[in-house]
Amino acid sequence: MCGIVGVIAERNVASVLLDGLKKLEYRGYDSAGMCILGEEHAIQRVRALGKVRDLEAALEKNAIHGFCGIAHTRWATHGMPAERNAHPLMSGETLAVVHNGIIENHRELRDKLEKLNYTFESETDTETAAHLIHYHLSKTHDLLMAITHAAREMSGAFALAVISKDYPGKIGLVRQGCPLVVGIGLGERFIASDPLAFLPSAQRFISLEEGDTAVLTRDEINILDKDGQLVEREVQVSSWAGDAASKGSYRHFMLKEIHEQPEMIRKTLEGRLGKTHVLNEILGHQSQLLLEKTQTIQIVACGTSYHAGLVARYWFEELAGIPCQVEIASEFRYRKVVVQPNTLFITVSQSGETADTLAALRQAKSMGYLGFLAICNVPGSSLVRESEGILMTHAGVEIGVASTKAFTTQLTAFLMLAMLFAKVRSISDEHANQYAENITVLKKLPFVCQHILELDEKIQHIAQSFADKKHALFLGRGFHFPVALEGALKLKEISYIHAEAYPAGELKHGPLALVDKNMPVIAVAANDELLAKVKSNLEEVKARGGKLYVFTDESSSLEEDAMMQIIRLPKLDRLIAPIAYTIPLQLLAYHVAVLKGTDVDQPRNLAKSVTVE
Repeated sequence: MCGIVGVIAERNVASVLLDGLKKLEYRGYDSAGMCILGEEHAIQRVRALGKVRDLEAALEKNAIHGFCGIAHTRWATHGMPAERNAHPLMSGETLAVVHNGIIENHRELRDKLEKLNYTFESETDTETAAHLIHYHLSKTHDLLMAITHAAREMSGAFALAVISKDYPGKIGLVRQGCPLVVGIGLGERFIASDPLAFLPSAQRFISLEEGDTAVLTRDEINILDKDGQLVEREVQVSSWAGDAASKGSYRHFMLKEIHEQPEMIRKTLEGRLGKTHVLNEILGHQSQLLLEKTQTIQIVACGTSYHAGLVARYWFEELAGIPCQVEIASEFRYRKVVVQPNTLFITVSQSGETADTLAALRQAKSMGYLGFLAICNVPGSSLVRESEGILMTHAGVEIGVASTKAFTTQLTAFLMLAMLFAKVRSISDEHANQYAENITVLKKLPFVCQHILELDEKIQHIAQSFADKKHALFLGRGFHFPVALEGALKLKEISYIHAEAYPAGELKHGPLALVDKNMPVIAVAANDELLAKVKSNLEEVKARGGKLYVFTDESSSLEEDAMMQIIRLPKLDRLIAPIAYTIPLQLLAYHVAVLKGTDVDQPRNLAKSVTVE
């Protein structure tokens, strides 16, 4: 949520800032703005309620120029969406701030600053930071020290970028709980919440660490760590292409990302599979001891990543015989947790900056867990840096708020991990052949997913039946109940249809009361040992006049009739079926949303990276 961009260059930075904001639109926001240090070092500010395009229109009417500037997309947390609350926020006419996160003690600081004769023009916590930094700057006359002192007074999670008319050509930074990176270009410097914002102008970047404060110019960057010591941070090189934020020939980012899944799954598997086994080294050089000592697994995640964990539980317990618990991070944080001996703590997050998941990891470190493993898509993110073991998903940049390729690559990573545990836990000769066959199946997964995408046109036709619906029910059993949960989440996220998912066996325990001709029922009916049970549940729906849309594979015995439309996938091995069945449900949600005319890539009230609680 929210996005920060900043630039110091020898060219006018207005268009550069605007381009960076467009690349961060995926984060979710309700207003946008920028400040630029212009001639005679005066701060020029333009803000707009709404989208970046509204800011662009405002800039056409009120052009601003200069070589140093900061910009922001805001998602309201303190104060309603309004231009007066849009960033940048200023202290007088001399200092401007953009801010991600939440300053939890802003009310106490506001009272202090009002007694010092500071006047507040917004309801935001951000304006508190602007005045507080201005106050310390008046005492220290040093931008870096002023930001450092202010940061020590603030509590919460925040990232700040600061410009001052008295310090032209400089941007001050602080990172406490929210990501902030510095891009290194040719004779210019960038700052952003995400390296994507400054691609392709800067492929090299520095990730600020927790508690860092910094001041950068066009030529250098000075960083103080949380202890106030001058430090250097590693320069990283982005592996993401400069056109990653382009839709290409696709109408929406979400559709592009759905179609990218076979390639991203291939990349996630790449270099991690031997001829007959998963390579131990995928978790690092010390992984063997961790794998051997793990007796139970605790998975903690939010949203789509939580659904991935629910699928993974079946794999860990069935393939490796390891008990596995899965919990929503925001719930895990606030209950008394009993930790079983030798429990591996696994966190899952696309961005690696999910606030509740990060907080759960930090809390768990004092609770006696055996080790800490992160499954994540963003190298250099907080979750990656703060975990002992890392399993990257290699999904590439995901722009659409409704996660697609991040989910299927998380599932792919989990399946590899479960198979790795199965191998380490001494597979018997009886199961060795089956394990080798599973590796072969896993290697074919990208090709299977590519084949499933050929259902796009048929699913687009089926979507027309949902255009006038207000509710939908998803059903699944076993592995496929979490897949149904994910399908329902996708439909509600982007089409605004109220969609819920239940284990099919729970129909008679409540949801059957909702079934009628106006309630479409979507069922995942894999051709496995539970298919007979699912058939019985489908008959219960038909008996109440419900219209069924059933996803099954070409080898199943299900047949269409007036009340049941069948979408057949290729014959699937049950090992990879949860990943494969996810894709047509994504396509269904996408095409229904397009028909309903919603904002597919930026659904209302949602944000891509939830970096506050």
